Amino acid sequence: MLTITLDEPGTFSAATTEEPTRKPGEALVRLHRLGVCGTDLHAFTGKQPFFDYPRILGHELGVEVLEIDDDAANNPRAVAVGDRCCIAPLLTCAHAGKPLCVACRRGKTNCCEHIAVLGVHTDGGMRERFVVPAANLYASETLSYDQLALVETLCIGGHAVDRAEIEKDEFALVIGAGPIGLTAVQFLQAAGAKVAVMDLSDERLGFCRDAAGVKHLVNPGKGDATEQLRGLKSDGASGPNGGSGDLPTAIFDATGHPGSMMGTFDLIAPGGRIVFIGLFPGEVTFNDPNFHKRECTLLASRNSKPSNFEKTIAMIEAGQIDTTPWITHRLPLAGVPDQFAGLAKQPGLIKAMIEA
Repeated sequence: MLTITLDEPGTFSAATTEEPTRKPGEALVRLHRLGVCGTDLHAFTGKQPFFDYPRILGHELGVEVLEIDDDAANNPRAVAVGDRCCIAPLLTCAHAGKPLCVACRRGKTNCCEHIAVLGVHTDGGMRERFVVPAANLYASETLSYDQLALVETLCIGGHAVDRAEIEKDEFALVIGAGPIGLTAVQFLQAAGAKVAVMDLSDERLGFCRDAAGVKHLVNPGKGDATEQLRGLKSDGASGPNGGSGDLPTAIFDATGHPGSMMGTFDLIAPGGRIVFIGLFPGEVTFNDPNFHKRECTLLASRNSKPSNFEKTIAMIEAGQIDTTPWITHRLPLAGVPDQFAGLAKQPGLIKAMIEA
């Protein structure tokens, strides 16, 4: 079968490998769609932390089940052969056969002390067929493989919004209008928040406006960001701050850029919450008196939980989330070695989808 491996930064190779062997509790699946994530792009350029080479990438997956056990112990969600599924890519203490760490005991499997993520810490789905724990499969009778491959991405934003405990009509700012920022926008809108998006790219801000219906847009390259946020208006009416000039009470930074992340401490309203979705391999610093006088809450958001997968699938099935406009580029699995390098330079790129 065809397997694509990232041998080292900047170099993919294609090889014919042996068929995988399934063990009890595992499912054999066939790849249909694989979403290209920022993690994959960073791994290709050698800028992904916690990463070793060689590695088979791929954790945003839409797959078909080929083989699976039929007993509840080894197949807890009663997934059947032929089902279309997405995959939760987190392997935790339970999968490793280790005693549960403190995070797993408290239901925080997304930050398990022994976590391994498919396509990052262990080999992922950039191959025609592979095996995964059956417990990590989430099936849908109605979602397409395109939609299923985007579920994991959406769950990242869903978990971040859950972390902030958003209230209806709350003024929330998303910084970074890439795919992860868009996922936060979707769940903030579903929660009834008044959403603004900040980015340096007018093209990406335009996508947020046209594809996600975001009316309140800020480009910090065109003036002071704080003043833009205080003065947001829409169609002559008061903006998300109700015309009060208030700053947002919740900020979600999806940039992974240190300057942007540290700048959030000057953009948050007193008593507000800052959620870092993106990360970078370095230090975050802030002015302590500024932090204290606003009594801010700083939250990290890592990965997602099983409940996020169930909720996200249900919302897409109900039409509450539409990811159709997100897929702007496609390439075949066999074309990855030659075409992947040019993806990041493609005009209008939001989400690339690999087809198998």
